[in-house]
Amino acid sequence: MGDPAGVGPEVCLRLLQNKDIAKICTPIIFGCSSVLELTATLCNLDKPERVITGLSEADRPCVLNIGAIDLNEFTIGTANAKSGQAAYSYIEDAINAALSGQVSAVTTAPINKEALHSAGIKFPGHTEIFADKTHAEHVCMLQYSSEVRAVFVTTHVSYAEVPSLLTEAHIFNAIELGAKAIHRIRGNKPKVVVLGLNPHAGENGLFGMEEQASIIPAIESARKLGLDVEGPVSPDTAFLPAKRQETDLFVCMYHDQGHIPLKALCFDEAVNTTLGLPIIRTSVDHGTALDIAGLGQANPGSLFEAVKLAVKFL
Repeated sequence: MGDPAGVGPEVCLRLLQNKDIAKICTPIIFGCSSVLELTATLCNLDKPERVITGLSEADRPCVLNIGAIDLNEFTIGTANAKSGQAAYSYIEDAINAALSGQVSAVTTAPINKEALHSAGIKFPGHTEIFADKTHAEHVCMLQYSSEVRAVFVTTHVSYAEVPSLLTEAHIFNAIELGAKAIHRIRGNKPKVVVLGLNPHAGENGLFGMEEQASIIPAIESARKLGLDVEGPVSPDTAFLPAKRQETDLFVCMYHDQGHIPLKALCFDEAVNTTLGLPIIRTSVDHGTALDIAGLGQANPGSLFEAVKLAVKFL
């Protein structure tokens, strides 16, 4: 359900009402029924028709009432430690259900990193939580949309840390995990474009040595596996329309390198997924949007697409 104070409850309610989603899977909202009922009242939406206490009861779209928070412990639109702890509880329970085979995949609504940290939970985001709880050795983030598909070598770190994290092994893992995922979704051998870190992809060392030191060796290793990989490509021209049309997957060196074009081009349909896990995990590609929480204005499109992508992986 995501953070109870954000738009997660609203988009989850809209998911429960989506008849097309119900034709392809049985959505089960891991969350708090009282929060969802309050949100339904505030947003003029239908309240959940079915609330269950155990997954064996999940015979149709429903809410698994975990609770984890009382209505008097937080305010919608204002994240705090209680809402952060509740969101983390829902994530933990969903991961455990997936690992045990009780659910087929997990799709996450947005969490608030400040709320998480206020609760003493120091993970930077969902990706790191899933990696830790599933003991996954190599993971990376894939952002998927009709216009752009991108994997990220680094994500939630400061820019000052990025160069030291761009090892040949990390870049190669991102290329390999991303190519396998795109093949799984689309069924074709993907055309992969690897971006440089520096302006003009370093201009052969004039503007930095990261390309020569780690990016080019990773590309060469990927080609030896038979992957169709181009790069390093200058980041400022990589996302031009003609280039997007011929590219199945972009490999980005840091968070904003791929997120800016993705969100500019297809904010409402972009989906985030974590590759390298022993379970399937997809997510919305937006935050908790505290400024519109409880107002009935949240667009559920990204959540719908995230569920559809999880089913595609299955």
